[in-house]
Amino acid sequence: MNNWNENISNSYGYDTAVQAENEMTLQRYVAGVMRKVYGKMTLGLLVTAVTSLLVLSSPAIMSVFFASSLTYFVLFGLELGLVIYLSARINKLSSGTATALFYAYSVLNGITLSPILLIYTGTSVALTFAITAGMFGVMTIMGYTTRQDLSKFGAFMFMAFIGLLVCMIVNIFLQSSMMAWCISVAGVLIFVGLTAWDTQAIKRMCAEADPSMLGKVATMGALTLYLDFINLFLHLLRILGSRN
Repeated sequence: MNNWNENISNSYGYDTAVQAENEMTLQRYVAGVMRKVYGKMTLGLLVTAVTSLLVLSSPAIMSVFFASSLTYFVLFGLELGLVIYLSARINKLSSGTATALFYAYSVLNGITLSPILLIYTGTSVALTFAITAGMFGVMTIMGYTTRQDLSKFGAFMFMAFIGLLVCMIVNIFLQSSMMAWCISVAGVLIFVGLTAWDTQAIKRMCAEADPSMLGKVATMGALTLYLDFINLFLHLLRILGSRN
């Protein structure tokens, strides 16, 4: 009797219909969380941009933060420490605290980016930002929609990123313009790939995370994509930017 009922259900596509409905529900759920990720990331970029503009528009503020190179390295150290702390303590922090720390990082990054942006013309900065937004948009959509597992590709990109960091440290001492250009080209390729990989990984986390953790997942996802965008922008700026 049970087999007969099962055959009837299958013949009418009952199981398939239920599975399809569950799949659609999960997709809508994940899409809602991803909108929060992109919303926080966009707001973080806006905070960074506004902070940079405020610092650049005030010689007094510039003199406070960049009177010596030591101040710049202290700010950079604070940035790095904040990212490490947020990543390590995310499970123990409240969602509100994690979000606040992300925006605090966005402010710090806006300050440290200011002297870099000062090197380039405003037009080239704006153009590079637009190009970055386009490339980032294409790759994050690709990462979100593809059915191909990008895990192996992402692992390769991560190793390439480690190699990129080593080359950047070496070039601090070598001061080679050719090596700097190669690093920037490699950086663009790496962060284009990482954007797709990170997007897929964040999407997977949204689908698998406990509902009570979704606020934190959204914050960490926003931080990850924010870092991809900023690094892609900086490497493109070194290639495309026109200096003052």
